[in-house]
Amino acid sequence: MANKENRQLDKIAFYGTHSYDRKMFQEINAKFGFEILNHRSYLTAENASLTAGAKAVCIFVNDTCDRKVLSILKDNGVGLVALRCAGFNNVDLAAAKDLGIRVVRVPAYSPHAIAEHTVALIMALNRHTNLAWVRTRTWNFSLNGLMGFDMYGKTAGIVGTGKIARQLIGILKGFGINIIAYDIYPDAKYAEESGIRYVSLDELYANADIISLNCPLTKENYHLINRDSIAKMKKGVMIINTGRGGLIDTEALIDGLRSAHIGAAGLDVYEEEKDYFYQDHSSEVITDDKLALLLSYTNVLVTSHQAFFTREAMENIATTTLQNCRDFFDGKELVNEVR
Repeated sequence: MANKENRQLDKIAFYGTHSYDRKMFQEINAKFGFEILNHRSYLTAENASLTAGAKAVCIFVNDTCDRKVLSILKDNGVGLVALRCAGFNNVDLAAAKDLGIRVVRVPAYSPHAIAEHTVALIMALNRHTNLAWVRTRTWNFSLNGLMGFDMYGKTAGIVGTGKIARQLIGILKGFGINIIAYDIYPDAKYAEESGIRYVSLDELYANADIISLNCPLTKENYHLINRDSIAKMKKGVMIINTGRGGLIDTEALIDGLRSAHIGAAGLDVYEEEKDYFYQDHSSEVITDDKLALLLSYTNVLVTSHQAFFTREAMENIATTTLQNCRDFFDGKELVNEVR
């Protein structure tokens, strides 16, 4: 534990913070005693100089942490980038290693939260809850266009079988849904215990009524869902993405929706979300034509990267993030380090 004389060095610069971030981290920080510098703007090369005096930087999914930014952080004396999320695709890990900056994350804050939100998207799209809500508010009680399907007996294809996916699988099996899955590292023991079956991506595409993306974004799976993969899917398939926006080629998704090959899409993430998500743009003209088109479809449900957003998850994020920082300042092993 660092002594009191060194506590003045325990300063963390936070970027991309909102009122709920500041409130939760202030509450949890009472146990850690850091000096926290909050910046509402996302981290970029233009504002990275604001880290002067801080030894650690805390960022989220839409902050930029490329080599240029990391070089500025290094020059300012920053030694740690603490991600308050699980994903780390926005950090240039090779550059961080070259510069001697360590990177930590929150690997598991609430798999239940994201799994439950995934099911909420599936159910809302299947039973057209969003459309029904709009109709009944205008005294329209017609059932035309609201027919869904029984979840029982359908097949869900789960891409990625980490902690979130396993919670999701448990919930879906409660509906009587057959589960097939794909993972680059299939877990035979888990498959046997849970009663799922690992298959190839092509087999998953061909057989799944619902496809849920629960994998991290990497160079290898960028635009995993594209024109070729969509063409292999069942007509009327429902696609759910609570992973990362870059997993889906948006133009290909729109084409699939337009042709009705894709029956519905639930998106908690979007590949160009950085300019819109987490901000109020209700009084502005949306200049992203692809996002505007998606929002115009009644069989598309977009949420603003909120699948994680429960009180329990926020408490876990704040606690793990600040513990990661404490371990760094105290010279302890970084158990959540990204290498």
